[in-house]
Amino acid sequence: MDVFFADWVSLLLRWFHVIAGVAWIGASFYFIWLDNHLTDPPQWKKDKGIGGDLWAIHGGGFYEVAKYKVGPTEMPKELHWFKWEAYTTWITGMLLLTWVYYFGAQAYLIDPDVREL
Repeated sequence: MDVFFADWVSLLLRWFHVIAGVAWIGASFYFIWLDNHLTDPPQWKKDKGIGGDLWAIHGGGFYEVAKYKVGPTEMPKELHWFKWEAYTTWITGMLLLTWVYYFGAQAYLIDPDVREL
């Protein structure tokens, strides 16, 4: 295998893994901040099952965030899950582990005459 190709793949996998990890940690910090800044909602929201709410502004837009105690009475058709940051971090980490230690075994003093991976 071409050494330059292997180095470029390794570099791209490492950066993709780091960026995915930063996105995952950033989303986690956002939800920690969000939970810590929820306020007690008015009674009409409590009657709907909302346990806390928050108003925010970003980029000129106003956002109202409501946290339900259990779940809404009817689930929305489109529900955004913050799961792909974690999945992408895990997948790129496994790809990087495979690329570095399986395909690059000779660089880590694993003699193929003794044990072939």
